[in-house]
Amino acid sequence: MSAARSVRLDKLLANLGYGSRREIQALARAGAIRLDGAELADAGDRVALAPDLPERLTVDGESLDPLPGLCLMLHKPLGVTCSHKEAGPLVYGLLLERWRRRDPPLSTVGRLDKETSGLLLLTDDGALLHRIISPKAQVAKRYRVTLDRPLTGREAEVFAAGTLVLEGEERPLLPVRLDVEDATRCAVTLTEGRYHQVRRMFAAVGNHVAALHRDRVGGLALPADLPAGAHRVMTAEDVAAVFAGG
Repeated sequence: MSAARSVRLDKLLANLGYGSRREIQALARAGAIRLDGAELADAGDRVALAPDLPERLTVDGESLDPLPGLCLMLHKPLGVTCSHKEAGPLVYGLLLERWRRRDPPLSTVGRLDKETSGLLLLTDDGALLHRIISPKAQVAKRYRVTLDRPLTGREAEVFAAGTLVLEGEERPLLPVRLDVEDATRCAVTLTEGRYHQVRRMFAAVGNHVAALHRDRVGGLALPADLPAGAHRVMTAEDVAAVFAGG
């Protein structure tokens, strides 16, 4: 087995958002950084990037944040935007401040619009992000839909046909599955992610989406105990579930 790659402590902590290198050196001199219980007084020391480092290294008495390769699931509430720059509340504002300073930065895996709630993934792993959103991956997303008007009964057939063309586009949508729950509520499962796709699909059949909530990405379901606005670090099993279907 090859040895774990090592990095300067100040560089590691700066990239994880704990502060500037000067600030981290001050933390070290104050005895606030410990590895296996022993003080690291020199932030220029090198540490091995072993998988168990977050369990062994503490900053101000708290375990080190996850190393790069972080993936989060977040229960996006209504009224927040998946952006770094737009006005108003942003999903990144729901994270710890230092997590917003990480390098590489955390990015959303796709987007949910401001008026859509539900399961949103974030990661600093660019390769993983592109693997999830790649059309080749065919990762399905399921949305719970509440409509203004009752379903007519023909929507499932229209969406499944793979021939529906949205206004302003030329290429038809891939087939979409619709499961009826009652007259004005249903679930749709799709593998594309076109702009406001679900809302535009129902507009194309003469209806209007009153509420939209994503509860599943691939085989990963939004946990029932994860409240709106909260996030959780994903395990390797969670990431695998994204590609396992559902």
